[in-house]
Parts: sequence; structure tokens; C-alpha cells
Amino acid sequence: MLIIDSFILAFVSQNHWSLQIVTILIGTIIVNYFVIRSLKRLEKYVQHTPSIWDKALLRAAYLPVRLIGWLIGLTLLLAVLQAQGDIEMTHSLFYHFRKLAFVVVLALFLYRLVNNVQRSLLLSRERANKKVDVASVDTISKLLRLSILIIATLVIFQVLGYSISGILAFGGMGGLAVGFAAKDLLANFFGGLMIYLDKPFKVGDWVRSPDRDIEGTVEDIGWRLTRIRTFKKRPLYIPNSLFTNIIVENPSRMSHRRINETIGIRYDDWKQMQRIVADVKMMLMTHKDIDEQQTLICNFNAFNEYSLDFFICAYTHTTDWVTFHEIKQNVLFNIFQIIEERGAEIAFPTQTLLMHNKHGDL
Repeated sequence: MLIIDSFILAFVSQNHWSLQIVTILIGTIIVNYFVIRSLKRLEKYVQHTPSIWDKALLRAAYLPVRLIGWLIGLTLLLAVLQAQGDIEMTHSLFYHFRKLAFVVVLALFLYRLVNNVQRSLLLSRERANKKVDVASVDTISKLLRLSILIIATLVIFQVLGYSISGILAFGGMGGLAVGFAAKDLLANFFGGLMIYLDKPFKVGDWVRSPDRDIEGTVEDIGWRLTRIRTFKKRPLYIPNSLFTNIIVENPSRMSHRRINETIGIRYDDWKQMQRIVADVKMMLMTHKDIDEQQTLICNFNAFNEYSLDFFICAYTHTTDWVTFHEIKQNVLFNIFQIIEERGAEIAFPTQTLLMHNKHGDL
């Protein structure tokens, strides 16, 4: 700061004010031009480097570095106008302006750096086909950005002459009132924090709740809301506080899918039931898409009103929804074929009407 002050004083005192203004404008434009060219050259160079940090640093510095050049020019211009008496500005105010501008530019650089590191990290992992916890990366970046904003705000207040300890004390006294007024907002904030920490689901998961009419794919987890896209392609915006009070099922994390079906044959085919059940069980045990290490059941189950029922319970290797239904279809076709090969038929609702003649005979 002392070097800048000495340079400004020497520049203002040794040149005519009109020449000074023209020199400042031309110098600022030239400096800005060379800064842009240098940054573009660096950008071409870092495109071929494997590190994500140099790319993130350069992209984050692009705007702040240009702003610094214009701020220096503006500072010189204000100094010239002040020396000529065109504007009234004390040395203290002039000093605070420069310091305030520096804080804002630094905060902008750090904020952009966090954004660029987050984006570069996710992109590099995706290109390398490596798994990355998007929710954790998003949480850390949001906390860092929030910390930058809070610290920058406190420093700005200090530059403006306010006591940080007084501000913090006022915040402590008013915290209860603010917390009561914004209890729903705070509940959603901490609900979102619990989602990030406990990780019951992440972006891309299929979730549903038996307590509420909620089912779909998670698209975004924010600090206040979670956005879920239903299977009707409609967006649901759910306050995060709701997830602390309801049961959430995450089918995306299931290890297997279950085939659980009941099939009925006619009462006339009761003699074939034992063989049919044995054949169906063997078919399930040898099916390439059925996990024989899991529970596998095929048993005669019940005497129904119009059928003899047996049920099957088996688990597929896949958890993919579309593939599962293709496997289930194949299993049901195989069962149909086994029943047909045994000379039996699948039952359907029927009624038998017995008629008595006048002699009481059927």
C-alpha cells in the first residue's frame, strides 16, 4: 500500500491533470489488453496439463485480474480528480476504498476458484470413468462458498469501521428471534445437512416413501429443497425437513429383485401338481438369471375357489428395472410351457351349476 501511495503522489504532482487522465485511460486499456492476451496464452498451455488445479486457478483468476487492472486505473483517476478539487475525498476514505475493492476482488477469486475446482473435479472423474460422490463434493463446495461470503462480509464491515465483536454480539442476541422467525428455513437447512451426512440417497437414485406420495429420481439436493423427477416426468420440490420425519426407501441400492408370483391350475389337474412344482423349481434353479444362492421357493400353496395354487419366490441377479421384467416374462413363459407339457391348464374363474330333477337326482 505504501508503494502505491508513493506512486500516486508522484504521478499526481508531476503532470498536468488532463495529461494524467489521458495517460491513465490509455495505460489501463493497454494493460488490460496485455493481461487478456497473457491469460489466453496460459489457457492454451494449461489445456495440455493433467492437473485440474492450474485450469481452475486460471479460470478463477481471469475476471479478478482484469478487475484489478481497472481498479488501479480508477484509483489513479480518483486521485487526479481529488487533487484538482473536482471531488471531495479524504485520504482515509480513499484508502478504505482501495482496501474494500481488494477484499471484494479476493473474495470473488476464491469463490470462483471453489466453483471451478468442483466443476473440474467432477468432469475429470467422469472422463476417467471413476466413481465420485457428487453429494459430498457439492456439500464441501457449498460450505466453502458460504465461509468465503461470511468472512468477506465480516472483513468488509471491519474496513468500513464497524466492530466485528459488536456484530457477533448483536448476532448472538438476535439469534433467538431470527431463529424463531426462520425456524422452517433452519429446519430445511439442517435437514439438507443430514441428507449430506447420512447419505440415504444421492443425485440419480430412485427413491420413494410409503408415508407420502413421493417416488422418482433425485435430480438435485439443495440446502432448502430436494428436487425429484417422478416417472410421469413431473418435478417434485420437497422441503428437506420432511425427510427427517418420513420413511424413505432407496430401491437403487437393492442387491437383487424378487419374482413373487402365484399360479393356479384347475382342480381336474391335481394329479399333475407335484410334477409341475418339481419342474418349475428345477427350471428356476438352472435359470442363468436367477441367483440360486438366494432364497428360492416353489410350493403348492392353497386350495382356491376355482384353482389349486402354487407360488414361486426367486431373486434375479440384476436390479435393472427393464431387464428384470424381461427375465420375469421369460420365467412366466417357462412356467406356462411346463404346465402345458404336463397336460394341465391354468385355471380361470369358473362356476359349476348342479341341477336336480324332480326325483332329486342330479
